[in-house]
Amino acid sequence: MSPRHNRARGREKSAPQDDHGDRYGGAQRTESWQGEEWYVRLVAGSSSPGKRYRCPGCDQEIPPGAPHVVAWPEYGGVDDRRHWHKACWNAKDRRTSRVQRSRNAPRY
Repeated sequence: MSPRHNRARGREKSAPQDDHGDRYGGAQRTESWQGEEWYVRLVAGSSSPGKRYRCPGCDQEIPPGAPHVVAWPEYGGVDDRRHWHKACWNAKDRRTSRVQRSRNAPRY
């Protein structure tokens, strides 16, 4: 008796279509914002690394395992990537660039 083959013959595994990688398991798209093209990737909560990030939209922490958005300029590098809450990224045009701080917070 010959061994059993569980996969179909003649088919090979296909390579991933996205050359930017599926490191975080999210779908990537391009958006225009502030006159620049931005790459935007949705990050699933289960696939994000165990790091905390600070959202530039609301200045609050994004806890590990929370779904969020990673955005960076088209011609930016790894250091230009920013992690946003999805709602903050969607409301980025309605928010002011001024960060609200308490009276006793340092002004730097």
